[in-house]
This record gives sequence, structure tokens and C-alpha cells, in this order.
Amino acid sequence: MKKTALVTGVSGGIGLAVARRFLAEGYAVYGMSRRPCAPEVQGDFTYISGDVSNREDRERLVLAAESIDVLVNVAGVAPKVRADILEMTEESYDYVMDINLKGAFFLTQLAARKMMENKRGYICNISSLSAYTSSVNRGEYCISKAGLSMVTKLFADRLAEYGIMVNEVRPGIIATDMTAGVKGKYDGLIEGGLLPVKRWGEPEDVANAVWALCSGALPYVTGQSLDVDGGFHIRRL
Repeated sequence: MKKTALVTGVSGGIGLAVARRFLAEGYAVYGMSRRPCAPEVQGDFTYISGDVSNREDRERLVLAAESIDVLVNVAGVAPKVRADILEMTEESYDYVMDINLKGAFFLTQLAARKMMENKRGYICNISSLSAYTSSVNRGEYCISKAGLSMVTKLFADRLAEYGIMVNEVRPGIIATDMTAGVKGKYDGLIEGGLLPVKRWGEPEDVANAVWALCSGALPYVTGQSLDVDGGFHIRRL
């Protein structure tokens, strides 16, 4: 019987790259996103249209799979309008938090209950360098990712006795639709020495890290964060 992976945010970018990586490794993949994913996805792939902030959609995703070996919480949004935290609206805060944090938490809760039946599994949350880096004009995004880091630790603690390892990947500056609008800004920063590895990250860089954490190669690692950021996290003088 094939192993099964659930992946959210599969319409493009990191989510699509993660789905493709697990498909290439022979998994059956159930992917959810609000927008349709790329039509060229090949393999044992089931697409489910849905929004992780919606309880019924989360339940549909979990019920679609007979069993769950891996859950990867990728779905995430940035604020529709970048605003100083003194001007942030409650609507923007709720929009970001409902998808990035609430949706990931309660989908993990549902999937974990199913994984517990088999006493094994891997869960990986896609956080961000924004979990520990201040950006005062998109504070709701930073808060959501910092919260997701604690979600990782909480579930790692709670689920370890069931053989379920829970970790997170913190991407840095990755070339996706989310960062397309600020490409010029980050091109200049990277060229100016922001990163020790002087290039943009690719979605596949993140997918490789997710696979490393969920492949079974690291069965004694849980509650850990893996920075995939070209060295951004290194403090330098």
C-alpha cells in the first residue's frame, strides 16, 4: 500500500514543489488549495479545492485519505495591503491568522488523530524567517509565523509518544508568487550582501528540506526548525 501525504497550498510555489517531491518518491498525494494547481502535475495526485481556514474543507481533506503518513502545512498568505502595525486593520489580521495559523493548527489536530491510530507519521509546518524577524509593515504575517513555530513545538511534545515527529521548515527569500511583487527590493538586498549564499531560494530547496524531515531518515528529530534561507539567520559582523 502506498504511503500518503497531505499537502496544502498546492496551487504553486512551495506547496506544488512539495507535492511533486512526494509524488516522485512514490507517495499518493492529496493536495488542497483555493486556486487550482498546475495542470502538469503527474502521478497519484488528488486535488481537493478548499480553504484551510474553513472547518468543512479541512475535514474533507482528512477524510479523503484512508490513512495519513505525512502532513505538510504549506498554505499561507501575506497581508493584502502592507500597512504599518499602527495602521493594521482587524480584518487584515484575521485574514492572515485564519489561514496561516488557525487553519494549520486545526488541520494538524485532525490529521494527528488519524495518524495516532497507526502510531507513526510526520508533520511539517512551513514557517518563515518572519517567525523571528521583525517587519513592521506586515506584522500580522510575522505573528502568524511565530505562532506556527509554537504550534510545531506543542504538537511535537504531544505526539511524540505516538511515534509522530513534528518539525518545521523556515524558508527565507524564495521565488514564488508571494514575493514576485518585491523582487526588485530583494534583488538589491541579495546583491548587497544580505545572504551569505547570494541567490534567491527556489521552491525545490524547501521541498528537499521537507522530504529530509519526513522521509524517515531522521526518526529521532522532533520539535526542530530547519532554516532554508541561504544563511540569513547567521548573525554577522
